[in-house]
Amino acid sequence: MTELIVVGDDRESDDAARRETCERNPWGMDLSDQHVYLQIAAERLSIVRYVYLVQIEDGIATAAQRASLEYADAVLIGWPENDASDLVTLGDDQMKMVHAQMREMEEYIAKFRAMEVKNDLEGMTDVLIRVTERVAEVRRAFQPRFLLPTFAEIRRVVQAEWDEDMGRIDIEAGADGEQVRQETLEEAAGDGDGDNQ
Repeated sequence: MTELIVVGDDRESDDAARRETCERNPWGMDLSDQHVYLQIAAERLSIVRYVYLVQIEDGIATAAQRASLEYADAVLIGWPENDASDLVTLGDDQMKMVHAQMREMEEYIAKFRAMEVKNDLEGMTDVLIRVTERVAEVRRAFQPRFLLPTFAEIRRVVQAEWDEDMGRIDIEAGADGEQVRQETLEEAAGDGDGDNQ
């Protein structure tokens, strides 16, 4: 990371310059290489994904929670190095779009932090999806030939798997319940036989 240093005699102007620098480059990295935005996007999504995973790991993840994690994984898989041969150089308009996506990503990450404090898992699930969508757009811009799934596609697959898993649990629970009932009846019958002897 490149440390940004602001030099000046007046403390107020130093503070204003620091604020402006943070607004333009909150990551403190050298942005002269366009592809650094890819690295930043991947790192930011990875952190949010990890924090989310820690929040939900104690319980059984819902279909929406699973899908949001799968979506983040799908966008991060095979992430390119900054000098990968299939990355393209963007024009000014495309870079404006990347800057907009990165700004929105950071805004959603701030919302994610606030929801984490409140332990708002439903809100965090939605915001993880929004962060992932912004990162996916950045990746699409720089690596247009790499096909990325949409959240809707991931959600359909995960929902089908979820429904199948839940059906299995219901069947197993029913079978276990029937087995317990049968064993209870057998024990009761055995106790009754003992009383007659």
